[in-house]
Amino acid sequence: MTDGRLPSQLDGIARKLNGPNTLGNSKAFWIAFAVGMIGMLAYPLIRGSYAAGQTSLFLVYGLLALSLSLIWGYTGILSFGQVAFFGIAGYTYAIVSLNLGGPFGQTVALPVAVAVATLSAFVLGYFMFYGGVRNVYVAILTLVVTLVLETFMAQTAGSEWAIGSVQLGGFNGIPGIRNFALGVEGASFSLSGSGFYWFVLALLLVAYLGARILVNSRFGYTLVAIREDAERTTMLGYNVKRVKLAVFTLSGALAGLSGVLYATWGNYMDPSVFTIVFATIPIVWVTLGGRESLLGAIVGTVIIERLRLWFSVNASEFAIVFVGVILMTTVLLVPRGILPGIRDGYVFFSEHGIREGVERGRVTIQTRIQTRLQSFGISGSETETPPSSEAVRE
Repeated sequence: MTDGRLPSQLDGIARKLNGPNTLGNSKAFWIAFAVGMIGMLAYPLIRGSYAAGQTSLFLVYGLLALSLSLIWGYTGILSFGQVAFFGIAGYTYAIVSLNLGGPFGQTVALPVAVAVATLSAFVLGYFMFYGGVRNVYVAILTLVVTLVLETFMAQTAGSEWAIGSVQLGGFNGIPGIRNFALGVEGASFSLSGSGFYWFVLALLLVAYLGARILVNSRFGYTLVAIREDAERTTMLGYNVKRVKLAVFTLSGALAGLSGVLYATWGNYMDPSVFTIVFATIPIVWVTLGGRESLLGAIVGTVIIERLRLWFSVNASEFAIVFVGVILMTTVLLVPRGILPGIRDGYVFFSEHGIREGVERGRVTIQTRIQTRLQSFGISGSETETPPSSEAVRE
């Protein structure tokens, strides 16, 4: 009986991994994905432990981007609050782990921090969705909550702002957070450098595959239905408020896990995680990679953060300007994001051929640019190429 049921269960998981709500469902995709994972696993062996430790931050951010992709890309709810849950979990982890001390304190702090972030997302989501907050007002409210947290944490510099033996520190933050460890004294393991990189990579892989299964399940179909038309979904008998609350809470938990890993990566937490700049960056990640693509959100994160790191070293004053240019270019030329754009381009060239495809692509890009210029009040005729002198004389 067990032998007959196991293949059926695996077949169900395989169907959800390759469902219509995710990009990359072919055998070629999974071969390329496996090759990519092998390359990422081998990265510390090629570049060394220090480079792997630095790169692990991009993977931590990938979890944060994945949480935004679920709530925004698949449910249509733009949220600036992911960094709020990210920061809440990071601060909670720091306070609990430093008060309890040792590997046991860190082991206890991990689930506590994620639980606090999850509860925070549930409470905020409940009051928003059951309070009738919709559309752009969700984005505004989540941004306000994030900025309120920044303002509050920034003024906690006094000695009276302490929880147990841990000073909140205001702008100075909480230093001295230990590297990630699990277990108890005498039976524990600590992760840093390559070990931490592999651990975060494993968590990101599990989260990504789990998210693929989720969005291709009946619950995922409901999310997409809400994104496309929430009122019609309600008319069909679905409890839209409850579904929104569930996915908002889940995304808050994922963002909280990312915040815990961030705190252990940098050994530090401060109010900068609640700033408007950091609240906006995940939206850029997801927009660049493709907000309707889980893998695109992760790829966009790695690309942007790699480039931001380069700019911070070589031209720090242009880092934010560069991010803005990337966002504008993506919205203008590849509005669905890089990975969906690559998929659409492949399908397009397969149908029309290279020559016709290039010509149609050129016309499409030109039309989009003219449309954008007209939206700014610039007539399309003003952007046309002026006639030659011979034509003028005629």
